[in-house]
Amino acid sequence: MTAQIGPLLVGWRFGPLSNRPQLLEDETLERWRTIIEPFRIKSVEPVRMSTVEERSARLADAGYNLFNIHSDDVLIDLLTDSGTGAMSAEQWSGIQRGDESYAGSPSWFRFRDAVTELWPFRHVIPTHQGRAAEKILFSVVGGPGKVIPSNTHFDTTRANVEFTGAVAIDCVIAEGHEPAAIHPFKGNMDTEALDAVIREHGADNVPVVFVTITNNSGGGQPVSMANLRATRAVCDRYGLPLFLDACRFAENAWFIKQREEGYADASIPDIVREMASLADGMTMSGKKDALANIGGWLAMNDDAWAEQCRNLLILTEGFPTYGGLAGRDLEAMAAGLREVVTDDYLRYRIRSTAYLGEALLESGIPCVQPIGGHAVYIDAAALLPHIPALESPGQALAVALYREGGIRGCEIGSVMFGRHPDGTETPAAMELVRLAIPRRVYTQSHIDYVIEVIRWVAERASELRGMRIVQQPAALRHFTARFEPIAQ
Repeated sequence: MTAQIGPLLVGWRFGPLSNRPQLLEDETLERWRTIIEPFRIKSVEPVRMSTVEERSARLADAGYNLFNIHSDDVLIDLLTDSGTGAMSAEQWSGIQRGDESYAGSPSWFRFRDAVTELWPFRHVIPTHQGRAAEKILFSVVGGPGKVIPSNTHFDTTRANVEFTGAVAIDCVIAEGHEPAAIHPFKGNMDTEALDAVIREHGADNVPVVFVTITNNSGGGQPVSMANLRATRAVCDRYGLPLFLDACRFAENAWFIKQREEGYADASIPDIVREMASLADGMTMSGKKDALANIGGWLAMNDDAWAEQCRNLLILTEGFPTYGGLAGRDLEAMAAGLREVVTDDYLRYRIRSTAYLGEALLESGIPCVQPIGGHAVYIDAAALLPHIPALESPGQALAVALYREGGIRGCEIGSVMFGRHPDGTETPAAMELVRLAIPRRVYTQSHIDYVIEVIRWVAERASELRGMRIVQQPAALRHFTARFEPIAQ
């Protein structure tokens, strides 16, 4: 059957693991249930098994904050997909080729060419990771009285905006706040809300508009090409630049190919270049869709901004042809950019993530739907309705998954987004636990184990209690805060 949503014609199917509708993929592969990895494993890393008693002790020592847990004490690490992937043979060979010249290294030129092949902006500024690109850009364009709208700012993006004294405002579509709502592009910008924000604050106070692809805080949800064009039109109306937070650009391009009318026959590189044509610049964490363990970049067309950003880069990161990275890191990203836009890799990536999400939905475990590209987001508010938002249901669920099964996830809710710069607290729009899947690391049997653990915890959800924060920093508290369970 088909579902018409706005101008987008979307195909649906009933997957083998679920009686819920999932978005249609390449039907030539639909006859086979098993998802095979499009690679062979030639090096392995041991995982230390642990007991519930050991993990309970580790939690108490860590103040019930999973960021404080030693990774050797984690069985399946789904805390983040950032920099945690396995690199390919081609990437490792690039590391051997890396040239460590301070200025003008051949590795820099290979990296620059790989970026501009997909993102043909005039200026490419390497940084050690995405948050460094954000820090440099917002230091140049932000400041008191400024407003930075986005579909949804992620944690470091919002923090870097607010650190300058500017205000970060989210303008995601209404469906993006409803975990169970089915929409092919729940990451889309609400362009009417964006227009209202610009008119309210004045275009002179909006230095740049941001769109995150895919929308991480909103459940790894993609943004359509049509929405990027509509957002571009709003920016053009007011003479404003449009930048992309493009960490997961290849996954977003795959969803466009699968879900948006007119793109089924387009290549992933061509879809990426079309996205680039609608923007004036980008920030990028190479630890996501450049398939590297470290690295990132800032790119733009504005010559004056680029000069200011390069000056800050030299001050804080390094010379403009290495930007805080070794030549080998530049080589790894260059190779990763070629690999990430292949159909075989992206088909495996999206289908294997959906495998986890469909199994949880089949078990009645509420998740953000449709399943995103890099992670499955459990709706902790729906699973734990007895725990108020300001008692951190997402943190309580994440702690339980680690204690019972050694699975490390990440709360994305009121712990991460509930505290405001003035110190006040309000519930976040959603209370989620993100299970971010590292690229090319875990096999289907690992994910089957994750499914079993989550089912076991969900069956006992009513027994879980909330958490209270007993120690926290002024900003980005989710990284280092300490918690304690709330007694019954």
